[in-house]
Parts: sequence; C-alpha cells; structure tokens
Amino acid sequence: MGRPTDPPAPDAGGEATDEGQGALRSAVRAPEIAYHPARRPAVRRGPADPVKVLMHRHRDLCERAVDPLEIAAGLEAHGLTDRTAARYRHRDVFSLAEELYARVPGAGRHAPRAPRPGPYPGSGTRAGWTLSALLPGAACLATAGTLRATEGVLGGEARFAVTAVGALLVLLGLRLGLRGGPLRVPDGTGGVALYVCWLLGYVVYGEDLLAQVVSGGPDGHWTAAPAPLLGLALALAPAAWCAHLFAGHARHRLAGSHALSEFGAGVRPLLFGVVALFLCALTALLYLADLGHPGPGSSPVGPAALGALLLLARLLAVHGFPEPAATGLAAACAVEVAAPFLVLAGRLPGLGLLARPVDAVVVAAGPGGVQVLACGLAASGLLIHASVTLTRASAHASA
Repeated sequence: MGRPTDPPAPDAGGEATDEGQGALRSAVRAPEIAYHPARRPAVRRGPADPVKVLMHRHRDLCERAVDPLEIAAGLEAHGLTDRTAARYRHRDVFSLAEELYARVPGAGRHAPRAPRPGPYPGSGTRAGWTLSALLPGAACLATAGTLRATEGVLGGEARFAVTAVGALLVLLGLRLGLRGGPLRVPDGTGGVALYVCWLLGYVVYGEDLLAQVVSGGPDGHWTAAPAPLLGLALALAPAAWCAHLFAGHARHRLAGSHALSEFGAGVRPLLFGVVALFLCALTALLYLADLGHPGPGSSPVGPAALGALLLLARLLAVHGFPEPAATGLAAACAVEVAAPFLVLAGRLPGLGLLARPVDAVVVAAGPGGVQVLACGLAASGLLIHASVTLTRASAHASA
C-alpha cells in the first residue's frame, strides 16, 4: 500500500502558491463553517412595518381616540410633524393618524357610537351661555344707573354701599358667565382671579391714583372712572361669541386639512381676525359707555388693551395653555403696581432715577399711558404666543 499523498512542498524558493493554500483551507473547513450554529451570518434588518412601532408606542392614545383627528392632535403634541411622518411612509400626520385609527382596535368602537359631545362641556345652548355672558354688563349698567339717578340724594355711605353691592353683583355675574360656553376653562386651570381683580380695579381708580402720586400726593379720595369698567363688562358677550367663532372655524379647518402646516396657515389669520373683531366691538362699547358716564380726559386705548389681554389670556386657558395666560396677566399687574411705587421711591435722596421712566411715560401719554404700556405689551406677547400654540392641531383636539 502506498502512503497518503503529502501536501505539495514549497518550491525551491520556499514559497507555496497562495491560491493552492487558500483552496486547501476552504476545502478542509467548509463543512465546519457551513454547519456551525454559532457562526451564522448576522443580517441587519430594519422594521418591515414602521407604523407598527409607532402603533405600539401610542396604543393608549389610539384606543381612546374617537376619530383620527384626535390621534393627529396627540401625535403633534408628542412632537411628530409632517416631515417626521415621511419616515413612516406617509405624506403627513393626518394620513398617518388615519392608518393608526384603522389598525388599532378601540375598546368602544364595536359598541354603538354615542353622539359626540358639543365643543363646550356643560355649556348648554348658545342662547344659554349668551344670556349668562350678558349678566356682568347688566349688573354694571344697573349699578351705574342707580348711582347717577341718586346723585345728590344719597349720602356718601349709602353711595358706597350701592357701589359695593354693584361690584359684588358684577363679580357674581362674571363668575356665572365664565362657568359655561366658549370661555369656560377646564377644571384646575384657573388661579388668575387676583390678577383680573387688580386689573379691573386699576382701570377704575389707577389713572387718578397715579396722577396724584406724580403730582406729589396721594391726597384725598381717588376719583372713579366707571365707563371703562362698564364697557369691559358689556364686552363679555362679544368675547364669548368671538371665542365661539374661533373654536368652531378652527375645528372645521382641522376636519378638512391634510397637513399640519396647512392647518396652521389657515388658523393664524382666523385668530388675528377674531381679535380684531373683538377690539372693534369693545371700542364701540367703550365709546357708548363714555357717552353715558364721561370721565375727565378718558381714553379708550388703555381699556381696549386690557380687553385684548383678557381675551387672549382666556383663549389660551380654554385651549390648554393656562401658564402663559397667567404669566401675561401677572406681568401687566407688576408694571401697574411698580409705577406708583417707583415714583414714591424716587422721592428718597439719591433715588430720583427710579421715577424717571414713569415720569417720561406720564409726560408723553398722560397717567393712562402706564396702563396702555402694561396691558399693550402683555397682550402683544400673548398674541405672539397664541399665534404659535393656538395654530396647532393639538390645541383643538377637544375644542
């Protein structure tokens, strides 16, 4: 018997052909490589169904939603944009929301669909919340009429009692008017009553108080200006209707939009138009109130700026943004509180510089200029914020 054939020896130069050695190694180790269970080739696979990943991540949102619009609003609230939707093979968030709504079985979708609740929970009919919104203006009008009719008849204490009772009725009517309808805020998002009371009190007494402080006072009683408060109280009904128009048209645009950018571009002019419409109505009411109860050198600019501030703050709170609303009101209050204190502090030796900003505003625009500056700047800031937040679909998911 012959011996097994040895592997080819290297040539005279001591070099074996690389091709021969490579073929020999492959022939010897090929079965081991092919069948070794721990050395299977790793294949990198992406998700074959990217929507499925998103579906599991937001399953609770999809199961609770009663229509695709709520899913779209929820996705937008979590930071998903139309550009991000392209990663899930959809042209926009609305298309992606429709697929999620169709694929995720909701717990209540197999039961008979109950009628969808109205846009304002517990609001009743339009006539109901309109009448409620008229109550503060009616109480204020009755109080002002009583004081004017009894001028020279009732003494100072009796007139003060009538004023106190009228103020209490106005506050109660305001509270009742804001408990329902389009100006109703969700539970637990209030907490700005103190700011509103200060702003309304300043519009009545603040101008005369600041004038006395600047002239060396205060001394004597402050002269009240009832016309601005009367106009603002009467403007609650137009404010409710403006909020109603904004919420209704925004919801209608949300149902017909196909992209978040399209929805935002359509709602932003609507917001500006609603604010402008309210300012027109408020200016007319302030003018009529001043005709009935004229005040010395009264101007509607300050009360109009305050009305715009209150409307924008309420719209933000209604649609789920109470923190910026409270911040805007607090900023206006801070400026109005600081103005007389800066003037008083400027009387101390070496601190005259503190009173110069207030003096400059009073010289340029009168004592009412402080209110215009405070409420105007705060309202402008809230308008800019609202033009960003209230043009999102998530702000109108339940509006």
